Amino acid sequence: MMNKISVGMNRDEFVLFYQPEYNLSTCEIIGVEALVRWISPDKGIVEPELFIPLAEKTSLIYELERIIISKALQQKLEWEQNGLEHIELSINLSSKSIESDNDFRIIEEIILSYKVNYKTIIFEITETTLIRNIDLAMERLDRLRSLGFRIALDDFGTGYSSLSHLIRLPIDIIKIDKSFIGSIPARNGETAITKSILTLARDLNCKVVAEGIEKEDQLEYLQKNSCEGGQGFLLCIPLPAEQVVEEMKKTCQYSRS
Repeated sequence: MMNKISVGMNRDEFVLFYQPEYNLSTCEIIGVEALVRWISPDKGIVEPELFIPLAEKTSLIYELERIIISKALQQKLEWEQNGLEHIELSINLSSKSIESDNDFRIIEEIILSYKVNYKTIIFEITETTLIRNIDLAMERLDRLRSLGFRIALDDFGTGYSSLSHLIRLPIDIIKIDKSFIGSIPARNGETAITKSILTLARDLNCKVVAEGIEKEDQLEYLQKNSCEGGQGFLLCIPLPAEQVVEEMKKTCQYSRS
């Protein structure tokens, strides 16, 4: 499998899809998250949960992440050249890349080679991946923020280090894990935690994005409790780049207006 991943990268078989993020008050698309897919000649579209964990066990994750970042920024540049500079772009960044001296330097070089609006780019760090050197992570994330980038804490609530990471790392956005959103609207512990996260985020001046919105009652609950952003199959599935602009032109049927 590792060899196939390596060959796939050399053959440019890894492509990006983009999942829209909506303002839950206006139901307008305010940004997209870049998601990698492997178009395998043998298996068709391979979902990331089947190859990302394998890549993370080896140095392949570094090369794959550079491919993702380069392709995402190239697409962002094209969108900006077509008058869509305001659209935010979220890109996942692994803890291994943050903690690698060589790879983080290369990522910085890639980023700086693209003349795009850095203030509309968000780097997402996965909350469930343990960051071993928190001080180093703080320093490197601060370097990205000094350029204008924002930092999002992904999958918030699923790991034991959630609050520690939130307090110590320079976080601008909290993304609530879909496991909590899936519990809405039942009156249970997960729903109570979701409401608490929304309150905590407001106190910390962090934006909140809900992941995995799949039902109308989930959306209604999040709107009622002033969750700012949301993603999920109810709103829109991940799309190829050429379809994102068309989706932006549509009026969302779930707007409260």
